[in-house]
Parts: sequence; C-alpha cells; structure tokens
Amino acid sequence: MAGATDWTERHRPSSERQLEGNEVQRRKIRAWLDEWKNGNPRKKALLLVGPPGVGKTSVARAIAQDMGWNVIELNASDARNAAAIRKVATHGSTHRSLFHNPDAKKQRTLVLLDEVDHLSGGLMAVSQNRIEKAMQGEDEKGKDVSLKGDSGGKAELLNLLAETRQPVILACNEIMGLWGRGSSWSSTRDRFTKHLLTITFDRASDEALRRIARRVLREENLEFDDAAIEALVDNNPGDLRALVRDLQVLSSTSTGTLTKAMVENQAHAGRRDTSEGVFPGLDKLYRTNEAEEAVRIGRSIDKSPPDMINWIHWNNAGLFPKVDSIARGNRSLSMASKMYMGQFRSTAHRSWYWSGQLASLSASVTNTVPFTSRIYPSYPNFLRRQSTRTRPSILKRMGSYSGMSSSALREEILPLLSAMLKDSPQIGNSENFALSLNYGFTGEEHASLAGLPLSRKATKQLIAKYEVAYEEQLSEQVFEPLKVEEIEPVSLLQVEENSDEEEGSSNGQMKLF
Repeated sequence: MAGATDWTERHRPSSERQLEGNEVQRRKIRAWLDEWKNGNPRKKALLLVGPPGVGKTSVARAIAQDMGWNVIELNASDARNAAAIRKVATHGSTHRSLFHNPDAKKQRTLVLLDEVDHLSGGLMAVSQNRIEKAMQGEDEKGKDVSLKGDSGGKAELLNLLAETRQPVILACNEIMGLWGRGSSWSSTRDRFTKHLLTITFDRASDEALRRIARRVLREENLEFDDAAIEALVDNNPGDLRALVRDLQVLSSTSTGTLTKAMVENQAHAGRRDTSEGVFPGLDKLYRTNEAEEAVRIGRSIDKSPPDMINWIHWNNAGLFPKVDSIARGNRSLSMASKMYMGQFRSTAHRSWYWSGQLASLSASVTNTVPFTSRIYPSYPNFLRRQSTRTRPSILKRMGSYSGMSSSALREEILPLLSAMLKDSPQIGNSENFALSLNYGFTGEEHASLAGLPLSRKATKQLIAKYEVAYEEQLSEQVFEPLKVEEIEPVSLLQVEENSDEEEGSSNGQMKLF
C-alpha cells in the first residue's frame, strides 16, 4: 500500500515522454527552449495560462529535466515581493548557476514562477536601497528590514523579464489577475507582453485521463477495473492534479481491487466545487436544458451572481434563436437582479443564492431550441472599463442628458443601448442609426456601443455611412430665427413650476424612447 507522501509529487512527470495532453502547447514550449540553446529568443519569457491542474508547471519541469537544465521555482506560498523575486529569480536569471557544469555546453537555468495571477499590487517600484536592505534582512543599525506582502513584486517581475539571460516561465490560472482589473490593466498588459510569449493550456482529454490513471495505479501496484477508470474520468473536469489526488484517497480506503462502485461512492461523498473558466462554462450552460444541471454548471463558473447576470444578459440576445426565449430570460434576469439587491435590505431570503440560481436558469431552460453547433459567448463590452477611447465621451454625453452618475450609466443604461445596437437576429442592428443620431453620438461612439472594433475595415465603413447620415440629418433641420419681441420674460420660479409639471420626468431619469 502506498505511503503518506503526496502522490501529485511522486507521480509528477520527470520526462516529456510521460506527459499527456496539450501536444501543440508542448511543441511550442520545446521550440522556445530550443531557441535558448542557440542564443536568446526574441521573447525571453513564456506565460502559460490555463485552469489549475492541467500540467502547466509539470510540462516546464519535465522538458527542462530532459535538457539537463536546473530549475529555480517560486510559487504562491513563497514571499514574492521585490526583494524575494530579486534574491531568487533575478539573480538566478542574470548570473551563471551555482550548479553550472563547465563541461556541459549551453546549459541554462530555468526560472519558473507559478500562480503569478495572485501577485497583488501595481507596478510601483520599491527603492533600490529598500530592496537591498530587505535582501540582507537588516539595515546598517542592525534592525530587521522586510517588505510587506507583494510590495514591488510586479515591478521587479518586469525588471526580471527585461534583464534576464536565462529562460523564464510564468504560469497563471486567470490572465486578468496578472494584468489587474483597474483602469490601467491594458497598460500593464502591454508592458508585460513586450517580453512574453503567451501559451494557453486546455483541460486534459478523457483519453489522457485514462492513461494517467492506469499509469499511476500500475506504479502503485493496485488492481483496478476498467469501469472504475471510466467512473474516474466521468467525475473529473480535466484536472490532472485532482485525478491523482482522487486515486490517493481511493487507495487509502481500498482493500482490494478498485471498482466502479468505490469511485462513485467517493465522488458522491466528496464532490468538489470545481471552478471553470467563464467561456467554457457558458458553453456548457447554454447547451443544457435541465434545471439541476444548469444550476450546477452556474456554480462552477468563476463569476459572482451579479457578474453572471451581466454576462448572461449580454449574451442571450446574441445567442438565443427566438425572441420569446430572450423575453423569458430577461424576465428571470430581472427577478435575479431584484433578488441580489435584497442583500442591501434586511430581508430574509438568500439573495446571493437565488440571484445566482436564476441567472443560470436564464441561460438554459428559457431557451426552447437546443444548440447543436458551436456557440460563441462574448465578453460584455459595458463591463470593460475604458475599453475604447470613445467610452468616456459616451458616459459624459449621457450624463449631461440624464444627470446620472457614470457608474449608474455603465451598469443600467449602457447595457440597454448596446443590446439595441449590437448585431443580433432578434433585437440589435448596428446599421440602424436612429437611436445614436437622436442622442448626437459620433460615428465612433455608435460603433463602440455596437461592440465593433474601431480598427476593423468594416467598422470604418460603417462609421463613414453614419457620418453621411449625420450630415443628412443636419441638412434637413430648419432653424427659424426668433423675434425678440415674441419672447416673453419668464421668471426662475415659473421655470421651476413648469419643470415640475412635465409628465413622466423625474430627477436622475432619462427617457430612452
């Protein structure tokens, strides 16, 4: 029987021959590392992106081991401030390895930083003096000196990528965690990607899971049924690490041959909440027509209930083939939004729970026509802060009409405008300029609201058509000069009284139609 050691480390691939899945990604990594044999590649670092447990760091370690290279590794459990990164990674990447073999030709040290999406903070650098003192652990007076949290970590990471003489591989689960979710995320992304080649990993296939399960069980001298392997695969979302851990748990309770019943009992007793990327998760959610399955998938998507409401509201109009399905979905989304807002009042119902459940049902059982071909969920444009240069001007213009705050406009009005302008078979039409002309938007603002990339040739043609329509509208307007004697003086009090009598108007509201 196996000992108490961690099987994920015991059975971690020690050679590329033992790796499974992501063949294309592995070839790219191998080609990039081969470039280091002949000098420095144009991009001196890799960024491996993918869900946890798909083998990102295992691939890097195994290939480096095949090449006879040393590996310096830093992960989320280590201190990752500027001093820690410089002490371990930057020094290791800019100097020859302590373990360098002078007889080995073109030997390298691979610097591997895992879970960089958990590296908090911005790009503000820490002074060189503070970094040096933190690396030494004390100042000139003998007082302990250290950097808190991830202070200066991202800035030092950028310095590492710019100065490295050794291959550097970064790994993360969610790429936006590295860029940051503030308004300057695109600037951070551009500064990093100048040095990075990004490779996206997929979840392991069922066949890869079968081969790994059989290899681990044989190496542990455990008997098993083929049905048990199939049950393991059926209960695994493509997470290699979780598969090996499940096998270790099963081995500790098994007294004989591993069977299907044992696997199913263990899966039922310890069913884990798996977190899934939003795009593959939405693909599964839109394809299901069973309420229980939809709720389970919705919980697995790494988005909060208010985010799920926004994502599903945005995608329903473009994905659902029938108008009545969109209407049904909108009714349940409206209820989900009200449920969520209940958390700000002293109400008894579970607002977070019910808003999340209703959001999942709005994307699944409300649709009466099953999807048979591939679907393409998209990122809600109104959630992208400063996503285009026209966005601030749109918010400013709408704010001048309505008196609403930018945040309220972004969350309540922009989704409606975008839905009416984004191309879809049922609702939106980017070539219908009436709404944008009515509010005096420019051609670029109209295209931005419609979710069209401004650099695309077709978008530029649409903007040109819009500008023609705008000029025609101006030419059709006739302005009669006012006669001074016809203007009666009006007091401020009368203006206020008249404004109060306007039917349907209220402070902070805007009439869209």
